Amino acid sequence: MKRATLEPDDLLPAHHLPPPWPGREVLLDGTMTYVRDTPATRPGAEPALYVHGLGGSSQNWTDLAGLLADRLDGQAIDLPGFGRSEPGRRYTIPAFADRVVRWIEHSGRGPVHLFGNSLGGAVTVHVAGLRPDLVRTLTLISPALPFLDPRRSLQGRMLPLLAVPRGERLAAWRLAQIAPEVMAQQVIESCVADATRVSEQRRQEVLEEILIRYEAAHYAAAYVRTFRGIVSSFLRAYLPGPGSLWRIAAAVRAPTLVVGGLRDRLVDVRVAPQTARVIPDSRLLMLDGVGHVAQLEVPRLVARAVLGLLTETEVAGTRPDMAG
Repeated sequence: MKRATLEPDDLLPAHHLPPPWPGREVLLDGTMTYVRDTPATRPGAEPALYVHGLGGSSQNWTDLAGLLADRLDGQAIDLPGFGRSEPGRRYTIPAFADRVVRWIEHSGRGPVHLFGNSLGGAVTVHVAGLRPDLVRTLTLISPALPFLDPRRSLQGRMLPLLAVPRGERLAAWRLAQIAPEVMAQQVIESCVADATRVSEQRRQEVLEEILIRYEAAHYAAAYVRTFRGIVSSFLRAYLPGPGSLWRIAAAVRAPTLVVGGLRDRLVDVRVAPQTARVIPDSRLLMLDGVGHVAQLEVPRLVARAVLGLLTETEVAGTRPDMAG
């Protein structure tokens, strides 16, 4: 593990707030998957794929993907049951990883620069550890890798729900009791450390995404079942056997950037440094005064670290497509 390198800010485009990138519905293994495209702004840009966290969507990557479009030809996927994708049959980390693998194979763009936030971090670690042929570099932002103290996460309040029969119905009922505007504010406050960093445009987009959730009959079940899958993976990580996320992380060979926020309220702040220690070729960036979604809260800072990773791997000749 080493410290992440930050490239100069003037290598990035001038500050602006793009709207969410255009998306499309793709039939993948009989299920509709929603994918957003961030077109590259120069020829020769390399393919990238962005994977969101629990309760998020492809829209969470709007700013970062735009900042990196000079180097990366980006796509962001809505995982099954989230955003605008249809529900899935299983809501486990391996099942989500299978969907990401299938998309990379279906699109024919691999290997890709792979990005994951929170749940997406666990999913992309799974992909990179088991399918190294599909991954050029890996960037993890507050990855939801295993920790066992629920007091270190606001999500710990949901644990009793997993023990309730038909907890999905209770979650749906609770969702219906909260006004969308209130829910949007709660989401922002739980995910970022400084809410003033979230523009009015982004707030409105969060509200629009939440309205989609209210209209989707499957959303509460997808959320609760995914949370159950995360908790199950956390418990398995400390037991013998090949399914441990920590063992899979140790098998990752792609050059990796790990970003953590020191004011993360959803993932134990000790997880990002532990992840960087476990993954062999890793760089760590811990951000003071930043929460769970650094790519939303401080996208330029994250983009500078990604550029540092890309530059370093190009100079070292360690990209899989350059290795002999």
